Amino acid sequence: MPLHSGFVCILGRPNAGKSTLLNALVGEKLAIISPKPQTTRNRIQGVMNIPKQKGRAAAQIVLIDTPGVHKPDSSLGRKMMTEVREGLEGCDLLLMIVDVKQRPGVEDKFLVEMVKKAATPVVLLLNKVDLLGKEKDKLLPIIAQYQQLHEFREVIPISARKKDGLDRLLDVVVRMLPQGPRYFPEDQVTDQPTRFMASEIIREQVLLDTREEVPHATTVMVERFEEGKKLTRIAAVIYCERAGQKAILLGKGGQMLKKIGTAARLDIEKMTATKVYLELFVKVKAGWRESPEFVEGLDWRRQLEALTGER
Repeated sequence: MPLHSGFVCILGRPNAGKSTLLNALVGEKLAIISPKPQTTRNRIQGVMNIPKQKGRAAAQIVLIDTPGVHKPDSSLGRKMMTEVREGLEGCDLLLMIVDVKQRPGVEDKFLVEMVKKAATPVVLLLNKVDLLGKEKDKLLPIIAQYQQLHEFREVIPISARKKDGLDRLLDVVVRMLPQGPRYFPEDQVTDQPTRFMASEIIREQVLLDTREEVPHATTVMVERFEEGKKLTRIAAVIYCERAGQKAILLGKGGQMLKKIGTAARLDIEKMTATKVYLELFVKVKAGWRESPEFVEGLDWRRQLEALTGER
């Protein structure tokens, strides 16, 4: 039985809904989500195995979620854009996702220029159509505006949050992918190690529970990860840039850190299907976003290489 397979990169501006789409399609929470821009900092792969159906071939789709496309102003931003460009390499199809409530602007033209350079077929996804309510007639002029910027193979209105339009999207993706091999085992849904996913879950809680400049000035590094059959032990550090941010993260009497840790622990327990003992620490590392060496060290692929090297 012929199998369609390939790599599909999800590309868009910050907060367009890329990670929500990845999670909705795969059916598992692989990428963290928050209302804060630039929540995603690393490219993430999600694997879909689709059985043959009437009118649709069997397929393995490797989805690549990427950080939001922006013009970087720090080492962290430049690293995020490197993640985007590396995500584009070798892809069979691009899904350019846009927030339908935002009119095409300078940032979208920057995004389209990246798409043109990739020279890969592109499907335009008009996300968040559920927010239009009864104003669906506004879709046609929006589609016309985007079609002036690039020749898209298909234009599909969707709501990633409500999972509307995703069946049509899958039909289009499977049809556009070539026949090929299965790149991952059928029971594998992501390339991310559990250790990295745990650090992202902790960072997600920081994003959700803190405000102002704190979310963007923080990152998380797991220093110890011991996974057993019944208990997983994790020690992680939340890095921030200033003493004032550390005080916010700790909270009065350590209450904020406890709140972050409790919520993160419950989510990690769901992921690992074990009890979790989580220790959190907060450290100040001034200007870490401007340190290329520190930013590179946050990449889970580099961390994996270092851990393997230690063994």
